[in-house]
Amino acid sequence: MKKWKLVSSILATAAMLMLSACGSNEDSTTAKANENTAAEKQATNDAAATDEQGSYPMNVSPTIFSTENEEKGTISFEKVTFNKMPEKIVVFDYGFLDTLDAFGVEGIVGVPQDSALPAQLQDYSSDKYTNIGTLKEPLFEDIAEIGPDVIFISGRQAPYYEELKQIAPVVFIGTSQDDYWNTFLASVDVAAKMFDKEAEAKEYLANFDSALEEIKALAGNYETSLVTMYNEGKLSGFATNSRYGYIYDKYGFKPVTKDIQSSSHGSNFGFEAILEFDPQVLFVIDRTAAVGGESNIKADMENEIIKKTQAYKNNRIVYLDGPLWYLSGGGIESELAKIEEVLAELK
Repeated sequence: MKKWKLVSSILATAAMLMLSACGSNEDSTTAKANENTAAEKQATNDAAATDEQGSYPMNVSPTIFSTENEEKGTISFEKVTFNKMPEKIVVFDYGFLDTLDAFGVEGIVGVPQDSALPAQLQDYSSDKYTNIGTLKEPLFEDIAEIGPDVIFISGRQAPYYEELKQIAPVVFIGTSQDDYWNTFLASVDVAAKMFDKEAEAKEYLANFDSALEEIKALAGNYETSLVTMYNEGKLSGFATNSRYGYIYDKYGFKPVTKDIQSSSHGSNFGFEAILEFDPQVLFVIDRTAAVGGESNIKADMENEIIKKTQAYKNNRIVYLDGPLWYLSGGGIESELAKIEEVLAELK
């Protein structure tokens, strides 16, 4: 009997030890599983952070490396290195703002609200965004107060490049008069790569293929054309190697003359000269309306001289939207809108 009690005691002790060991193993397994889950979550978070940051650190080149200014001479722009994706963005160029907006880029905190914002960008006139001045006169103190991670500029702000660099890294994303289309595409590439929007860029740019094909077919119906700008009753003309040369080069309209001096605001062009060249299509960009002036464009343009031209007689004077063509060009949506406007007017 005593032996049985001893054996029973030994068996009971063994069972307790086995249960204890099993519990210990289960605790160890649970702890290990928890560790694995935590590690997996951390790996997922790390991967998400890596995806969000894209290819950072990133070297960003300007769309052009220098420009000429009447007062400051040659202004050179530098590459900028960013260690991470900018979170607070100041944008001076309406075209680039148009592209960022189309891509759904977040973090825009400052825009020049004292210049005439194009219709498609009117949302940026709200108090949600800090007013950073006009396209030609930055408000430096207000910009500094924002503390931006990047400032995007174009030709109108080029004279202030060095001053703006003292506030934050500055990237020049303006277009070139001599190579407008390719520098426009370069600015789209900057936006796409910096803000991980390459899929969006590819989708938007695909729309240009069909639009350009359609407008080239339309342009083939005319033998001559002339691009002009209206400004308070006066006109200037644009050649192929000008800021609006893409109407000839990319859209396919044939210039009525190549003998026009290249200039950012065009060469002075009288009504008599238009009658002498007598284009079949006359494009007129309303700069007066673009800068907020009172425009009398139709009354001034449709005078007795212009009424003698083919363009007037055949209803082929195309009045182009001033803010769109003069202020917000160079954007992914605005450039497509330009093509659509011409198509709508000439179809």
